[in-house]
Amino acid sequence: MKTLDSIALGLLIIGGLNWLLVGLFNFDLVATIFGGQTALLSKIVYIVVGICALYSLKFFPLIAKSVRREA
Repeated sequence: MKTLDSIALGLLIIGGLNWLLVGLFNFDLVATIFGGQTALLSKIVYIVVGICALYSLKFFPLIAKSVRREA
């Protein structure tokens, strides 16, 4: 599971950086690399990053439990 967690985190970081570029410079790096927002590869990347975001929701209870132990 730790490998899957690391992959999900890495893809979330890539997705977050892409959104940073969109917000600051109106530049979509994923679309540029894979041939536009409607290209099949771009859509696959967007879907995989979204699935990683949903998967990463499982970390909230773990973080909350860790914070409770420290308090």
